[in-house]
Order: sequence, then C-alpha cells, then structure tokens
Amino acid sequence: MAKKIASKAARKAPDQPVDLDRYSIAVLVPCYNEEVAVAKVVADFRRVLPTATVFVFDNNSTDATAAAAAAAGAEVFLERHQGKGFVVRRMFTDIEADIYVLVDGDATYDAPSARAMIARLLAERLDMVVACRVDREEAAYRAGHRAGNKLLTSFVASVFGPSFKDMLSGYRVFSRRFVKSFPVLSGGFEIETELTIHALELGLPTAEIETPYYSRPPGSASKLNTWSDGFRILRTIGNLYRAERPLAFFTGIGIALAFVSIGLALPIVVTFLETGLVPRLPTAVLAMGLMVTAFLAISVGLVLDTVTRGRREVKLLAYLGQRAPGEERRRT
Repeated sequence: MAKKIASKAARKAPDQPVDLDRYSIAVLVPCYNEEVAVAKVVADFRRVLPTATVFVFDNNSTDATAAAAAAAGAEVFLERHQGKGFVVRRMFTDIEADIYVLVDGDATYDAPSARAMIARLLAERLDMVVACRVDREEAAYRAGHRAGNKLLTSFVASVFGPSFKDMLSGYRVFSRRFVKSFPVLSGGFEIETELTIHALELGLPTAEIETPYYSRPPGSASKLNTWSDGFRILRTIGNLYRAERPLAFFTGIGIALAFVSIGLALPIVVTFLETGLVPRLPTAVLAMGLMVTAFLAISVGLVLDTVTRGRREVKLLAYLGQRAPGEERRRT
C-alpha cells in the first residue's frame, strides 16, 4: 500500500525530473526526546536527499536524542526555549538554503516522498507543499487527533476559504521566500496552524501531496495529549478568528450585547410610556451600559481590522522582497 501511495504522489509530480543537485536543501528536524526514532529519520533523509544537509534542533531532551542524531550524520543544535514553535523560529532564522524540508523526528513520515514534494515545489514555483497523511496502520493516527484536525481544518476553510486536507501535518517543503518572510509567533504545536494561515492569508501558491504515514517505532512515545491538545486547538481557533477577522469577531460581540441590552430595556421603556415612571433603575443603568459596550466593541473591531490589514501588507512586502524558487539559479 505504501508503494501505491508513493506512486500516486509521484504521478502528481512533474513528468520531467528536476535536478536537485543544483539547489541547496536543508532538512529541518525539531526533536524532543526522540532518541529511538531520530537516527532513522536522519539516515532516511540522507539516503533520499544525498546532497541535502540534515539539521536536528534538540529542544532540551532528557535522553540521548542529540547524540543519536549526531552519530547518524546530522548537524545538531540546541534550542533552550521549550516548544516546537520556538524551535521552528530558530531554524528559519539560522539556516540558509534554497529549499527547506520540515519534518518531525518521530519516524512517522515517508522520507522518499520528499523528492516528489520538492519537484512539485520547483516545477510549479510554489512556496509550500504539505504532506497529506494517509495512515498505513490504525494506530498511526489516533481518532482524537484526527477529529481535532478535521475540526480545525473546517474552521480555517470557513474563514479563509478552501484549505488543506491535513493542515496539522508536520511534514512540509518550503521555498526560501516563504521561510525568510514568515514571522513565527507561536511557541508550541500551534506552529502548523500558523504556517497554514500565513499561506492562506497572503494567497501564496501552495499544494498538497498524499504521503504514507506510519506508526512510531517501538519504544517511542507521542508528546501529544488528546484532551489537552484538543482544548489547545479550540483556543487556537478562537485566537485565530480574533486576530485575523477582528471586525467580524468584535461586531458579533457587539450585536450580542446590543440584543441583551434591548431585552433588558424594553420592559422598562414600556412601563415608562404607560406610567411615566422608570422602575428598576439598576436594570436601566445596566441596559445602557451594555449598549455603550456594544458600540465600543464594534469600534474596536473597526480599528483592529485596519491594523490587521496593515500587518498583512507588511507580511506581503517582506515576502515579495525574497527571491522566488529557483530564481537565483537562473541568474548564475
């Protein structure tokens, strides 16, 4: 089945082979306590991409992850700020290359698919190619994580338009202009969501290729927790909506507050028209305060929407300032 999936990915790649030797390729592997799996990841990618350099960034592992990666032939660095987002930020800042391959160090992703992903990126001049996971075993992709992925993917599609099928995939290929213009803000596992939103927000050219997804090797344990990461996904959804669509977010709050205010004030107004008296003065004050807050919320949404547009323009200018995939090679 793995060969069948890999061949399907290859069919989506360009018919003419791409000379990868012309490009400097960096394989970026963030790791935390992956002593059991990281050596296989390094060896697999060194075999599939013999001209690439494999960089392993150890995130305060308490086992022999760094030693295992170095023994397998990787260049190993230490990132002391805990969290995958911090590791990716350090990688994108420090490593110079034409093409970047980001992959988790748990040996669950298919290294041979990297060539098809890179070929697709270069042939179509894309900025990001995402590996859509097709699990080879039932235990490879837990039901809770699958449900959270679908929930977040559906939300992103509803806000930003059609998205990826597997937006939480940790296996991606990037162009230099994507990496050097991407402002990493998250510190943890939300980094995959941030990468996807960055591409969708700026309308960058991207693609998705189906790749096999395997179970972890024996002795290796996942760092994800279904419940805590599920709540983290819900929090990420709320934060994304507030940050990227502030006008809709705060207008919704304002409308809700306005309806509550009208509901509280209506009986008081009716009584005043009938008797000329204002009963329940505290309720009347509360209704007035809620209505004022509703107008303030909408005003805040308008201001933040302008700020968001300006921030998006700055990101786009930073992106346009970088060279396109393969551009430097045509000039030499």
